[in-house]
Amino acid sequence: MKHNNHEAIFLGGRRSRFKELISLFSIVSEFIHGFRKLHFLNPCITVFGSARFKEDNIYYQEARALAQLLSKKGFTIMTGGGPGIMEAANRGAKDVSGKSIGCNIELPKEQQSNRYLDFNITLNHFYVRKVLLLKYSYAFAVFPGGFGTMDELFETLTLLQNKKISNFPVVLFGKDYWSKLLEQITVMQTLGTISKNDIDLFLVTDSVTEGMEYIHTKLAHKYGVPFKIKVSKSRWWYGEKKIIPPSN
Repeated sequence: MKHNNHEAIFLGGRRSRFKELISLFSIVSEFIHGFRKLHFLNPCITVFGSARFKEDNIYYQEARALAQLLSKKGFTIMTGGGPGIMEAANRGAKDVSGKSIGCNIELPKEQQSNRYLDFNITLNHFYVRKVLLLKYSYAFAVFPGGFGTMDELFETLTLLQNKKISNFPVVLFGKDYWSKLLEQITVMQTLGTISKNDIDLFLVTDSVTEGMEYIHTKLAHKYGVPFKIKVSKSRWWYGEKKIIPPSN
């Protein structure tokens, strides 16, 4: 399949007004498509991490175990839909008959969707994908990863820091992996580029159980137990079809 890099074209500098308008329509249509597909989901937990880990990797195994625990609590597991940590989390959800969703991205080197998804959305624009992953998630679990994982992590922390989102649990798994980053965050605090309490925006742990309990406790405090989050009903006059029914 030929790859059409709409995002690179759009970000490549100023173009004619007509071309910019066409790009705008394309971006808005992706948002609408995502909103319609994800509108009827139960509360989602999004799992981030490297696409390069295989199933014998410890972080793959931990992501799978975490997704099993979260799915048993009634959460839908959402990932970028690809291999590695994403596959592990989606696989963990399906291990216990949980709901499993992917928001994939079209790339020059095609990222294939993993086989543990109830359904998958493939998008052309990274920023649309990030908005959807954040909008429909109630917490993030972040495993070791590369530039993309760091991008998603720090964008979320920036939104938390600036009160664009609140009481949103973020858990980083793998103390050894994140240790150098924590050292840099300490330098940032010392120099005053971030506040001293910004370190409290996330938890770092090696324990899947601790991470799950942290997420559950923070969400229980925010929404109550059971979580009092209204799931919309589909409306035939909007041409809507509920894709995944709420869990009992």
